[in-house]
Amino acid sequence: MAVGARSGHDEPEDRPESERSAEVTPDRAESDGDSPDGGGRAPGKPRSFWKELPLLIGIALILALLIKTFLVQAFSIPSDSMQNTLQRGDRVLVDKLTPWFGSEPQRGEVVVFHDPGGWLVDGESTPQPNLAQKFLSFIGLMPSAEEKDLIKRVIAVGGDTVECRKNGPVVVNGKALDEQSFIYPGNTPCNDEPFGPITVPQGRIWVMGDHRQNSLDSRYHQELPGQGTVSTDEVVGRAIVVAWPINRWATLPVPSTFDQPGLNAAMGMAPGALGVAGALPLVLWRRRRLTAGRTAG
Repeated sequence: MAVGARSGHDEPEDRPESERSAEVTPDRAESDGDSPDGGGRAPGKPRSFWKELPLLIGIALILALLIKTFLVQAFSIPSDSMQNTLQRGDRVLVDKLTPWFGSEPQRGEVVVFHDPGGWLVDGESTPQPNLAQKFLSFIGLMPSAEEKDLIKRVIAVGGDTVECRKNGPVVVNGKALDEQSFIYPGNTPCNDEPFGPITVPQGRIWVMGDHRQNSLDSRYHQELPGQGTVSTDEVVGRAIVVAWPINRWATLPVPSTFDQPGLNAAMGMAPGALGVAGALPLVLWRRRRLTAGRTAG
């Protein structure tokens, strides 16, 4: 019985020495590694802060570039064309994410867009940046300093008919806009440059500055391709907040006049209503077939 007990716990003596050693070695190594007495390797020293700093800076720059490219970008206001909503020198944050998901500019939004061609010849221009400004603008840590971008308010979108007669309001799809809450005090809606009626092509927008008598907007570029409208492909994004200076921090909501009932009347039913109207006959037809099938069964 003593032999039987030993055979349950000890190695058989008739096994080769090489096999016994091979089985013991991993256990011994594991024991050494876990030994609190320093039998294993001493843990390595952590890297110094100065060695980690380049890696941290690189990660921060990559994140900043990704945010600037896909999420939010800062822009500096170069002119007075959007007073009093925006002042020269204000920094605004522009939402660049929603256009990636197919969101189209809506009436009343303040949007940043690339120069469609010829708008900045005699209008708003951007100062020439130095090398440091170019780099910081590229990664999004400073407002865009070199790109030829403009900022205006969307007045009409594709399919809308817009016009403005002398001494009259801006009219979209037969509805007069009440713009007193955002156009520059003392300005008229369009006395300096009446226009229309103009039907905005699909995929384009009609834009105007809030400082009407100091804005070379859609009204002044009707001789160019697009007849003053801007392609939605040129839109960088919607300005959502004034971020700088701190004392001018404010959001940029859509004025209530653009939410008035009937503004979409000229284009027929709203897209949602059209979808319901188109789907209703199909649903009724399908229900009729199901009912007939159950009756027959």
